[in-house]
Amino acid sequence: MLQKCLGILILLCIFFSVGQSLAAPTQRQDTTRRLYDRIMDEFKHRDYKAAMAGFQLFIELHSESALAANAQYWIGECQYRMGRYRDALKSFNEVVSNYPLSPKLAASTLKLGQTYTKLRDHETARLMFDRVVGQYPDTTRHSSAVIPNRVVRSGSVWLFFGCTVVSLIPAAFSTDSMMRCRSS
Repeated sequence: MLQKCLGILILLCIFFSVGQSLAAPTQRQDTTRRLYDRIMDEFKHRDYKAAMAGFQLFIELHSESALAANAQYWIGECQYRMGRYRDALKSFNEVVSNYPLSPKLAASTLKLGQTYTKLRDHETARLMFDRVVGQYPDTTRHSSAVIPNRVVRSGSVWLFFGCTVVSLIPAAFSTDSMMRCRSS
């Protein structure tokens, strides 16, 4: 009896997997895109926990999709917005390491810099911001990023003074303004 049930289950699995593989590629792409868009709606509604779980499931189901790198990026963005900065670092690094042709490379590198800033590792943050400018000069994503050029501690509060990045110079996080900026 158990063997018969297992046999039926195996046949059903084979049937559905063959049916899925025989589906038209555009139909699969449409289904993949619709799922991705539904998960993005969760993110847009600021339900970061649900969006993160959705993007993780998306990667499990569609790891070969062109949207997998985007999903990994948005996992990091959810973690960042929930204040889980160490997890966000891992997620953004995963985009940089595992998806070398992704259009999210510059954005992930920028978010690495912003995350290191949140963790008060300003030297590593500066290196990430320099990488954005150096490795992705054609992207306009970094030109509108607000990053701190001055960090001041006032009592128990850290104050960050930012500007729109035009270019970074090595001492980007000194106490005096060491960046060439235009006003935001």
